[in-house]
Amino acid sequence: MAFDYTRLRSFRGTDCDTDHCLVVAKVRENLAVSKQAAQSFDGEIFNIRYLNELEVTKRNRIEIKNRFAALEN
Repeated sequence: MAFDYTRLRSFRGTDCDTDHCLVVAKVRENLAVSKQAAQSFDGEIFNIRYLNELEVTKRNRIEIKNRFAALEN
């Protein structure tokens, strides 16, 4: 993060035997996103070539039917 202080002022108050004063600032913030974070993908990677095999398609159909059967119960 980078801050750009566009306006900074200090206001002196009544003298109460202290060295503190009110500070007011307008701050503009610039967010920077790294290229690696923007390109990273945390999802699963699927191998689509196996979907053309007969045994894989049968196994997937059975798994999907079992999931829907469990939802109906």
